[in-house]
Amino acid sequence: MDASLESNVKAVRRSKVDKKVLRKQLKASHTLLKHEGISTAPKPTKSLVVANGGLGNGVSREELSTVLNEMGQLETLIMHPHKPYAFVTYRSEESAQKAHIHLNGKKLQCGENSVTLYLSYVDSVTCEKEVSVPLPEGLVLVENFVSLEEEALLLAAIDWSSTTEEVTAQKALKHRRVKHYGFEFRYDNNNVDKDKPLAAGIPQECLPVLERCIKNKHIDIMPDQLTVNQYESGQGIPPHVDTHSAFEDTILSLSLGAKTVMEFRHPDGRIVAVVLPGRSLLVMTGESRFLWTHGITPRKFDMVPVCDPQSPAHTPDLGTRSNLTLNKRGTRTSFTFRKIRHEACRCAFPSACDSQVAPAAPSLPSPPSLPCCHADATLLEEEYVHQVYDAIASHFSGTRHSPWPRVCHFLSSLPPGSVLADVGCGNGKYLGFNPEVIAVGCDRSSALVQICAERGFQAFVSDALSVPLRTASCDACISIAVIHHFSTQERRLAAVKELVRLLKPGGRALIYVWAFEQEYNQQRSKYLKDQNKEHPENLSAEDSQEPHEKLSSHSSGHSEDNHRPVEKIQDATDGKLSVHTNRTAFNTQDLLVPWHLKEGKKRVEDKSGEGAKKDKRKEMSKKTSGNTCSACSSSSIAQLDSNPDPSPGFDSNMSSGSHLDISDVSKPSPSCDPSQTSISTLKLESESSPAPVYHRYYHVFQQGELEQLCAQEAGVNVQSSYHDQGNWCVILEKDSGR
Repeated sequence: MDASLESNVKAVRRSKVDKKVLRKQLKASHTLLKHEGISTAPKPTKSLVVANGGLGNGVSREELSTVLNEMGQLETLIMHPHKPYAFVTYRSEESAQKAHIHLNGKKLQCGENSVTLYLSYVDSVTCEKEVSVPLPEGLVLVENFVSLEEEALLLAAIDWSSTTEEVTAQKALKHRRVKHYGFEFRYDNNNVDKDKPLAAGIPQECLPVLERCIKNKHIDIMPDQLTVNQYESGQGIPPHVDTHSAFEDTILSLSLGAKTVMEFRHPDGRIVAVVLPGRSLLVMTGESRFLWTHGITPRKFDMVPVCDPQSPAHTPDLGTRSNLTLNKRGTRTSFTFRKIRHEACRCAFPSACDSQVAPAAPSLPSPPSLPCCHADATLLEEEYVHQVYDAIASHFSGTRHSPWPRVCHFLSSLPPGSVLADVGCGNGKYLGFNPEVIAVGCDRSSALVQICAERGFQAFVSDALSVPLRTASCDACISIAVIHHFSTQERRLAAVKELVRLLKPGGRALIYVWAFEQEYNQQRSKYLKDQNKEHPENLSAEDSQEPHEKLSSHSSGHSEDNHRPVEKIQDATDGKLSVHTNRTAFNTQDLLVPWHLKEGKKRVEDKSGEGAKKDKRKEMSKKTSGNTCSACSSSSIAQLDSNPDPSPGFDSNMSSGSHLDISDVSKPSPSCDPSQTSISTLKLESESSPAPVYHRYYHVFQQGELEQLCAQEAGVNVQSSYHDQGNWCVILEKDSGR
């Protein structure tokens, strides 16, 4: 080929690539303005915003700064928590121009993920003043409390290969391993059998460390109970308060191995994230032990300060700090020492004390356990999600009618002619909102789908994990209050993957899930505020848009072992799901939320006589329909997919929380299995009771958890994330190359 012709061809190709990058860059700028209020500048400046280069995309400060430094000397690099962008200021405008030219469209490999950077100029960057947040009262962090030699000795003293469960009560919980010494903490009742000490006392290797704790006045009495937890990367423990009646005041937690971040939460909504370095000792007494919950969010990376805090009395506010980076978690082993309590607790925090306050929540005769496998998960969701929503569909739909503003804003932004899939559409609240789009809905509840049909909407029965629509057939998808009804991490991720599968390249998905934090930015959610409504007992995730935690009103279990309800991380055989008291703060992430069926709203199936009801319940309790999936009812919709049969074995929650659960105060979004009214599990009242009580399973999401879940799916970008009335929300965009 002639040299000049070859040069021209390359120039044309390069031009096409440049144009594509420019389009992407402009789109990123528009997204930043629309969702984050960040205005870009038309002319070169020293400062740039780096889209897709944020901590929320899994990009660490070290990875980003390495690339940016190649273009020139940096003045500042600001990376805000959970955001999918960063701000960089160079010492010279020339360096900024060089970065703008050479880094736009550059792919950056971050571990297993790859992101594409898009840079735009900004006039100025506001750097937040660093805030130092005091530790909770009574909490002390002592770094380097044990030496490297002592750490190795302590870790070697724990024999995980031992099978003598009766000696150390060793258990392999769902997300960690645990051993008990001295006394076993019982996950079935969140307490200790004080009359049955274990054969294995606290290991001798621990005694020098404990004697040093007494000498340094961290504790005034020798502990007699030890729990050893081993966490691999990606594992954690839900927020909880150690059971007051089980243990005395002071609790010692020794962190060995990898660094992690533990979050402390006060009932008034305050959150303090504490970085726990390896070989550090955490001492909890007084308010920090009895009132604040503590927990570790399960994830593979933590946001930590670039430099650890200098003063052990204070910790940086990870929610406002901008000089953060990502720290990859490794294996961490915690030694938690406690002293068994032999008398009732008389602490100064009666609202959180199980010795002083009787639990207010209704209880099930035999509450279910968290699932430990796929089969258990389908059965749990079948009984406590699908069947419930089918049974309460009419009453539920009658309480859900007002669309949520930010969901409406998303729907209004769709171009005319767009194809929209509402996965978990409930009663169809959003299907007719934008008449300019082609909207279709699906839900696990046949009763709710019938309500959609009566309203003239296109909807069909389907599982959220296997929607019978063609791959890449939708311009947009919404999943409102659905994914929180899936009972395992794997199934929640599968629900996200299914949404992405439906999207065309460049398509967007809006996801809402109920938030653990029902108090956010010092604002109580409507869920907590609306305690005086006519039926406050039914105002749950689907009813109110904001469930933020007031923090546990009941004490919960071991320091790092348990929490009052069932540990989200714990094996199903070790604990039971607790029943949440409606309109109160959450004290665990996995729970059952009651629904009091209003008189006159029972399903037709329930009106055939009390005897028939009993027979029906017995029959339904024996079924294991969790491994079946309703077929698609609509002929026109089914034809859109080459594989119209939903995959059996998935009981998607699609209809259960359908979008109404999470954000809508008035609109419900169910995810019930079509046609079954298994009451075996849910109706607590006598047959003649006018108001039967049903229980719906929920996994409430902690801050950052939804973004972390979405980040596991390759080929998508989190455009924005926010908190909306007690829900965590994200907008995803599918890469154009997929």
